[in-house]
Amino acid sequence: MNLNVNMKGMALTTLAAAAAITAGGMPVAAHTHTAIPAAPTYSDWPSIQSAVVRDEAMEARIAGIVSAMTLEQKVGQMTQPEIKSITPEQVRRHFIGSVLNGGGTWPGGRKHATAAQWVALADQYHHASMDTGLPTPIPIIWGTDAVHGHSNVHQATLFPHNIGLGAARDPALVQRIGASVGRSVRATGLRWTFAPTLAVARDDRWGRAYESFSEDPALVRAYAGAYVTGLQGDLSADTNILATAKHFIGDGGTERGTDQGVNAASRHDLINLHGQGYYTALAAGAQTVMVTFNSWAAPHAAVPVGKLHGSKEMLTDVLKTRMGFDGLVVSDWNGIGQVPGCTNASCPQAINAGVDMVMVPEEWRAFITNTVAQVRDGKIAMSRIDDAVTRILRVKFRAGLFDGRKPSQTPGAGEQARLLDRSLAREAVRKSLVLLKNDEAVLPLARGRKTLVVGKSANSVPNQAGGWSLTWQGTGNSNADFEGVSDTLLAGIQEAAGAAQVTYSESGAGHDVNNFDVVIAVIGETPYAEGPGDITQTLALSARHPEDLAAIERVAGRGKPVVTVLLSGRPLYANDIVNKSSAFVAAWLPGTEGKGVTDVLYRDAQGGVAHDFSGTLPFSWPAAPCQTPLNQGDGQVPQFPLHHGLRYAQGASLGMLPTPAIPRSCGPVSSDLLVFNQVSQAPYALHVSTAANHWLAVPVAPDLNATLNVPSASSPAMRVETTQITTQQDAKRITWWSHGQFFAKAPTVQNLSRFTGGALEFDVVLNDVPSSTVKLHMECNQPCRGSVDISAALAALPRGTKTTLSIPLDCFTQKGARLEAIDVPFSIESTGTLSLAVGNIRLRKTAPPGAACPA
Repeated sequence: MNLNVNMKGMALTTLAAAAAITAGGMPVAAHTHTAIPAAPTYSDWPSIQSAVVRDEAMEARIAGIVSAMTLEQKVGQMTQPEIKSITPEQVRRHFIGSVLNGGGTWPGGRKHATAAQWVALADQYHHASMDTGLPTPIPIIWGTDAVHGHSNVHQATLFPHNIGLGAARDPALVQRIGASVGRSVRATGLRWTFAPTLAVARDDRWGRAYESFSEDPALVRAYAGAYVTGLQGDLSADTNILATAKHFIGDGGTERGTDQGVNAASRHDLINLHGQGYYTALAAGAQTVMVTFNSWAAPHAAVPVGKLHGSKEMLTDVLKTRMGFDGLVVSDWNGIGQVPGCTNASCPQAINAGVDMVMVPEEWRAFITNTVAQVRDGKIAMSRIDDAVTRILRVKFRAGLFDGRKPSQTPGAGEQARLLDRSLAREAVRKSLVLLKNDEAVLPLARGRKTLVVGKSANSVPNQAGGWSLTWQGTGNSNADFEGVSDTLLAGIQEAAGAAQVTYSESGAGHDVNNFDVVIAVIGETPYAEGPGDITQTLALSARHPEDLAAIERVAGRGKPVVTVLLSGRPLYANDIVNKSSAFVAAWLPGTEGKGVTDVLYRDAQGGVAHDFSGTLPFSWPAAPCQTPLNQGDGQVPQFPLHHGLRYAQGASLGMLPTPAIPRSCGPVSSDLLVFNQVSQAPYALHVSTAANHWLAVPVAPDLNATLNVPSASSPAMRVETTQITTQQDAKRITWWSHGQFFAKAPTVQNLSRFTGGALEFDVVLNDVPSSTVKLHMECNQPCRGSVDISAALAALPRGTKTTLSIPLDCFTQKGARLEAIDVPFSIESTGTLSLAVGNIRLRKTAPPGAACPA
């Protein structure tokens, strides 16, 4: 990751000078495109002049308000709970300054809540905040992750994710999208988005790679200011919202692309590579900055910075003092809990470091109590509290929250139509597409041709939209969730070719390709976000999604052209599939407007080119399954370089690309078997069953904050909710009121005999001690099972504290489990009341020292 060339050398403003690249031994012409200014090189952190200027009259008013507040009122302003964990009445009672909704949380838990229902809840929170008894009532502010459109809200337009916008190389387009997002967010009564992400992603294995505009810091720099300007305007219009520059700093540079991991960049690289987006975002007037989960461990540093949430050097000395940022710094989801010596509800180090508003989704009451006590004990200076509250009020004043209006009084509030901007999104899709192969000028396609469409993503809006779409991971959605406000690629193909001319077969099986003029394959990744989206094995598409290779092989090489459209959140090694395709298009994650893709694939009604390809690669494209990290200037040869992309006029044959063997992994592979961590790991899925419903297995919905009640005759028997043990929403909290079980099950038995001598291990947080017997099972097609009684082990655990339980598999096999035929590797059954959270469920190859069967 060493930046050993001037930044100007990293940000080519044209590829005309790079006359050609070589792919499979064949020349492929380069092309010119919109110039992006080269990023300057800094010797130190620059001082930034914000477009939002200081107002001394406002500062005097803020000082008066702060001086009249009690300590409890000030800490309340610094506290940001999640809406599912706090009521409007609690906002009033505790002087809460902000709330947020996590990805997959909606008003009243209603996934299809309307704009009017969002506004109604925003009004309730607002009214509560204005009824606290403060001499000057302080309005609450609600933050949301509107990251590619108002993406948590039903029927909102979803734009291409940032990686696709990076391919467009169009800062003006990004600014227009920012303005559209602001209008949509205001329609639901909200005033703050946790966007844009300014990460310069350097390893494609990162599960958030699609949230990065590019590996090129110059492009991120050009986009950051434009996006903030679009969202915020001058903060005076009824469509403006607050932007957030995130995640400060270095989240895109962690080793192996591990989310929340360690960035080992030099200080020079942190400033000139990872910092570039922040300079233009702050200059454009960004009023909030979110801290990153990752650590920074600069080479040869005398004292490693460590977790950024606890770094006064970075948050106060660099961001606030050196760079001059006078807005508010907000933590990430329970981010303070990752600072050594801290918990989710207690972290004087983070506040002293410079965090002003603390995102404590669930444990906000304890946080307020602890923080008040820490100020009184001298662990946090009152001056630091006053500074934090001053910054929070400054941002609220600048955002117009003190204008006396409640959310519903904003023009357009509650209007569902304001969530839509389909034409702009369709334009963005067209500009984001990158053409990587077009042998014999197969594209653009003539209309009316008989077409076979294959691939799992052709008729899937969820696959088009990716993560952060209605739910956090983008899972648990169907086309019905986007009905009436979206189009699949299949719908676009049917419109262009004529519905009667189009046959769709997801697998391609059972169809004679010779009966068609052309085949279009729409393949790629399925939805994910950070954590589960991290790749731990190989970048090879066909290894991670063998169903895609199988579909292509059924239709390729049979005398008809195959046009492949790849939907993905990152560049992927796909030479084997490219070789079987006549044309290959990287479409990224286009969002809800699938017809934007077919606008470019097809000719117009007169047979001319309707829309040419204009996108270029925002990331270098790998030539091998393990070629990562891969970035311009690092001495490697990619398959396709950064900023490459063909036009229709460029018809040179790509030739056959090399296809090196695909290894199982690109480094050390854990011998453990993961069953559940944030999401279920295939082939396992979570279920509950109770005596009250005759032990019928009920799937636990994958929606982020889904609550599942399994009823008995008169009262609920069990509830499952998403919670956190170690990292963001990585666990399930299960509550039993009567006899039931929570379990992970595969559709068929799995041979787990390789784990003989190993252990079943999981993290647990006990909320309430069991009232009766609790057993842990491994099942091999009921009634085949092995069971151990863990009642005493659970009762001995401290409440509210994470514990890792490790139970040798011998304990289960001695009781009848057969490891060669396990379909349920994990099941907790309680005969009475119990409340606990479980996460990181896995089988270990070797039992750890000291692991023993429960007494």
